[in-house]
Amino acid sequence: MRTALLQSSGRPGSTAENLKVLDDAAGRAAAAGARLLVAPEMFLTGYAIGDDIARLAEPADGDAADAVAEIAGRHGLAVAYGYPERDGETVFNSAQLISADGTRLANYRKTHLFGCFERDHFTPGDQPVVQAELDGLTVGIMICYDVEFPENVRAHALAGTDLLLVPTAQMHPFHFVAESLVPVRAWENQMYVAYVNRVGPEGEFEFVGLSTLAGPDGTARARAGRTEQLVFADADPAFLAASREANPYLKDRRPGLYGSLV
Repeated sequence: MRTALLQSSGRPGSTAENLKVLDDAAGRAAAAGARLLVAPEMFLTGYAIGDDIARLAEPADGDAADAVAEIAGRHGLAVAYGYPERDGETVFNSAQLISADGTRLANYRKTHLFGCFERDHFTPGDQPVVQAELDGLTVGIMICYDVEFPENVRAHALAGTDLLLVPTAQMHPFHFVAESLVPVRAWENQMYVAYVNRVGPEGEFEFVGLSTLAGPDGTARARAGRTEQLVFADADPAFLAASREANPYLKDRRPGLYGSLV
């Protein structure tokens, strides 16, 4: 499945402008043959926008979701994007996957919040594995800091995730996560991992870019630099099956030895 990674911080503070950026990227991605476009963490509103997070937060089926569904349907590709989700008085750091026909396939709430900024503005989610079927692949979702916990990604591997989408707001000086940790997660769990970052200065943060689609062989099939970019790579089910046969980590596990981990 041809996958497009949108490395951009969009226009922080303006959902309308970010929808325009997403629409433009979806058009370019579809023209290049992509079946899936993945945008970063909190893409629809911006990340470092303080109290505007609560003001701009919307339900999972709100107006912004309808606008993304229209974009996906018009361009004929699935779209995954990060946004602040309002559920009553509670706000989650969420990511949603919408199909090429505009159907809402999956919505994930970030389970591991990073730092005081996130803990001040969000409530953590409590569902670690969220999946959907897309073009013959089992697609899972998590957000940024979540992927740094090996238990999280292993839970997806055991649940059969083939392609893990990770909208991200990875900041300086933690570039090693994109460069080293993400390919290792893909290798040790025998899956594809699409890690899609914001880029450049925003509020008190400096986002490092370096978005990647890592393969089950531990290599970066696509790697962005440190500017706004749209990069492409394929998630190939045949290669994934062959890699899992050659690297049987999941088959060779001995769960009886791991009880102390939980």
